[in-house]
Amino acid sequence: MRTYTALMLHLRPMDAGAFARFLARAVPEYAAEKVRSGQWSPEEAQARSEREFQDLLPQGPDTPDNILYTLHDPHEDADVGVLWYALQRTPHATTAFIYEVEVFEAYRRRGYATQAFTRLEADAAARALYEKLGYHATNINMRKELRQPG
Repeated sequence: MRTYTALMLHLRPMDAGAFARFLARAVPEYAAEKVRSGQWSPEEAQARSEREFQDLLPQGPDTPDNILYTLHDPHEDADVGVLWYALQRTPHATTAFIYEVEVFEAYRRRGYATQAFTRLEADAAARALYEKLGYHATNINMRKELRQPG
């Protein structure tokens, strides 16, 4: 059995091309989930799914308070998944609502999801602090090297 260790994971902000690929996969998957759960009929599912994504992300990857990343492993030189969360603000707190964390099937069980959640927490906390102080993002690059045990 081969063992994989994800040494680092980069969060790359989705550009228009990555966003189009995300929608092409996510919209029909969400529609199928709703049909399987009995919430939507097969006839209406695709259109309803498209509408919900449009309502949630009217400006695509530039929709305010929605953060969409491609998960990228530079060792594999591959995009290994996606992360989408939204910042939800109240007068007392800012929280992160996770819409999607997906590691593509070929890259599962290598530690990417764990790293994605760790990065999400750090990213959301930093964003909330920076925005509270009046900063706004222009570019984001993140990297963390992990030491292997032993």
